[in-house]
Amino acid sequence: MRQRAIWSAVLVVGLALAGCGSASDSGKSTSSDGKLVVWDWKSGEPFAKSYLDKAKADFKKKHADVEVEFVAQPFDQYYTLLGAAIQSGKGPDVMMFNGGGQIRDRVDALVPITDYVAEDKQRLAGWEAFTKDSKVYGSPVTLQGYPIYYNKDIYQKAGLDPASPATTWDKFVADCAAVAKAGSKCFALGNKEGVGIQFWLSSMGSVTLTAAEYDAWITGKRDWTSPNVKRVFETWKETGDKKMNTDGANSTAMFNDSFAAFQSGKAAHVMGLMSDVGHWKAFNEFLTPEKLGVMKPPVVTAGTTPSLPYDGGIGYAVAKWTKDPKVAADLVRSLTSADALKAFYADAGAIAADTTIDVSQAGPAASTIVSELKSGKPALHVALSSKTIDLMGRLSQQLLSGSITVDEVVKQLAASDQAG
Repeated sequence: MRQRAIWSAVLVVGLALAGCGSASDSGKSTSSDGKLVVWDWKSGEPFAKSYLDKAKADFKKKHADVEVEFVAQPFDQYYTLLGAAIQSGKGPDVMMFNGGGQIRDRVDALVPITDYVAEDKQRLAGWEAFTKDSKVYGSPVTLQGYPIYYNKDIYQKAGLDPASPATTWDKFVADCAAVAKAGSKCFALGNKEGVGIQFWLSSMGSVTLTAAEYDAWITGKRDWTSPNVKRVFETWKETGDKKMNTDGANSTAMFNDSFAAFQSGKAAHVMGLMSDVGHWKAFNEFLTPEKLGVMKPPVVTAGTTPSLPYDGGIGYAVAKWTKDPKVAADLVRSLTSADALKAFYADAGAIAADTTIDVSQAGPAASTIVSELKSGKPALHVALSSKTIDLMGRLSQQLLSGSITVDEVVKQLAASDQAG
């Protein structure tokens, strides 16, 4: 199953792996009968066993008489199934969400858990992605970010210094030309689902928007007329015009075909994930830790400072129809307990939301990523509504195919964003 995928997130359309199972009578909330039902898309995965065992053991200490049932749903149907449950007002007591628009768009069906999780606020990071109007609706399990990975072996073959990747966009484009001459593409890109632009926007945002524009974007004050916002989409288009991407990007699935292209040496770079899939642990297995690099995005706008974009990745929330919100919130806390998240990190290769976990033995790439968290910023695409994200995905495909202009793209996105 690890070779099929969502994120996410992804991401927020798909940042995570596809699960197993289907909606059934077992998805009905039964907390009044001493049972809690959990929906997710992870519990059917082999790597989740130890994590769930730790979480269940922690919960049993608090509520020995309450049974917990996990129903793993297929991710490609997850939010459709969840939408039907929300519409009917019946469903699981606890449910998994991607952080950002997916959970914020559904808070009317959730219980605010701000007070229940107060003791976890310092230990866990990534809360903002599960918060709306200062109320917390979910607890983060992972942190999800968008580092740029590169293959040091391809750099050497292209005559580039693997220890010094380009720091400016112009130099990066020139390096990509050298990579092409050596027989590889610059980027492994899968944009069949329209997810690639999400990674691009967030990865390139800190080096294209000014600090003030970036902060305003996150708080909802987005200026779509800014030349720098336009420049983000121009550089995206440039990668297509200059054939920097792997062939057939719009017909290639990101999960996991584009990541497979990077792992097999067909491309020097990939905008990947921090957790779950398309990430450091999976790439280490194919390239070896010594050949896997993580680079900062190359500066597009002079005076900008590169930063790692990340947010809470996946997490758990409590349905408003559950019979006892406190008991359900206790289960959420167990699913984000220290021992459970240590197991998730170890087995799934996720950067867990628990900031106390030591990742020093995970290899140089993971260590580099974690070292950049302190200066990291929220991912730009996570601040957008799911409706605008879907539109951006479709428009990104048209940009790569040359059937739309950048001006028309930002015009349509502005209208969608302002419509709410």
